[in-house]
Amino acid sequence: MPTRSFRPASCSSPPRSWISVPGSRVDFLNRAIGRLGLEKIRVVSGRITPRFEEPMAGVITRAVETIAKTLERVAGCLDREGLAIFMKGPHCDAEVEEACRRFAGAYALLSDQPYRIPTTPHARRLVVFRRLDESPARRRARAMEGRMVRAISSDQNPLFKELKRLLTGRGIRRAGRALVSGEKPVAEVLAAHPRLCLAWVSGPEQPPPETAAALEWYQLAPDLLKEVDLFGTHAALLLIRLPEISPWEPADGFPPGASVLIPFQDPENVGAAIRSAAAFGAAQAILLAESAHPFHPKALRSSGGSVLSLPLRQGPSLEEIPPDLPIVALSAEGGDIRRAHFPAAFGLLAGMEGPGLPAAWRRGAVR
Repeated sequence: MPTRSFRPASCSSPPRSWISVPGSRVDFLNRAIGRLGLEKIRVVSGRITPRFEEPMAGVITRAVETIAKTLERVAGCLDREGLAIFMKGPHCDAEVEEACRRFAGAYALLSDQPYRIPTTPHARRLVVFRRLDESPARRRARAMEGRMVRAISSDQNPLFKELKRLLTGRGIRRAGRALVSGEKPVAEVLAAHPRLCLAWVSGPEQPPPETAAALEWYQLAPDLLKEVDLFGTHAALLLIRLPEISPWEPADGFPPGASVLIPFQDPENVGAAIRSAAAFGAAQAILLAESAHPFHPKALRSSGGSVLSLPLRQGPSLEEIPPDLPIVALSAEGGDIRRAHFPAAFGLLAGMEGPGLPAAWRRGAVR
């Protein structure tokens, strides 16, 4: 796509122009620039892509693709307040509408002027968009200002080894830290639990948002980020410290409402149980000794963030739960739950995967 990019002479840095063209035209343009005595212009052979990050104040294109695709293409190089100028045909209304819809907040339509080429019947449109947000390069540079940035490129780096250990329940328990993955969960934890957030973990091209401005930034090489991105989200991770999980003993009893006792060994089941408990307004979740760690990456993901909002307690093993506690046990072999009696304060107990409930609890269970 022939593209001309420029900086206005009023910029503090020396004005420059770049012309990106196919290789076959490079020699001609270089000769023309030399013959005309033009200065501070460099011809670049190749295509402009979002990875081209030389900062530019404007881009002019005789568009050979849709406006939206071009705005995506120049996202890496066009400065904030920079102009994307399109020389279009007369029937580009659908393109303009699509670009306005897709890039609301990132670009604004500045001008849309129809005109005719003098001495010809040919109608044309000059469409100009102004960039509202910052380029990724500028966001990264600003994110690094006054911030502790740790670039990690080796799998022998102690910080990277610590992050890898957080993919297991044992590593999480020993470190008292966990990794949150996925754009939505990360954003929700940043907003709801900022005091638990320790560091932004990403590749160099994924700058932290404003809500993570106070955090350290661990910049991982792409292959290292892939190793700790357990679910292949290709998004940044968030390093958090664990909230307190206080111990629970049967002698403590239960507060008003339902306390969900969780013996599941599969972390996804643990997360799903916590999510359901929070959705039904349970008073707390009691993690029995058999339970997988609730901050295992799989448990965090399946909990939908509920693991940080529901009070958690650490309890004994399933076999140590005395039969005289007010507990409603759940089993597919139990009686109809619609006829069950629920005390004002009780525990709700499900069996483990595989063996299910101990025999003593199975006899009075409900389904």
